[in-house]
Amino acid sequence: MKKKNFITLVLSTVGGILFALGMCMALLPQWNAMNQGILLGGLGLAVLLAMVLVRRKMSGKPAVVLSARAAGITLLAVAGALLLGVGMCMTMVWNLLIAGIAVGIAGILLLLGLIPAIKGLS
Repeated sequence: MKKKNFITLVLSTVGGILFALGMCMALLPQWNAMNQGILLGGLGLAVLLAMVLVRRKMSGKPAVVLSARAAGITLLAVAGALLLGVGMCMTMVWNLLIAGIAVGIAGILLLLGLIPAIKGLS
């Protein structure tokens, strides 16, 4: 395993766990840890952002590439993640089963659209 892949593996695992635990702490009222959850989730996001920057630096690429394509891909990813999350909330919190499943599937389809948007079709 290459060094950059190992560093990416470790940082993404730590960042993902911190983010997921923070979101659980913030969103589960039984835990009564909203402020601590937001802090831990933000820390997880910071670790994940650092992972992206470190990986690009180790690959010899510039840290951030701003272009219309990158902005479009980012908007597609955000829209897909938000739709998937809203669908989950509709199903699990608001008891709107059928509508929540439909919205969640729409989010999944948008996220699947990232594959051809990033890699292209060949």
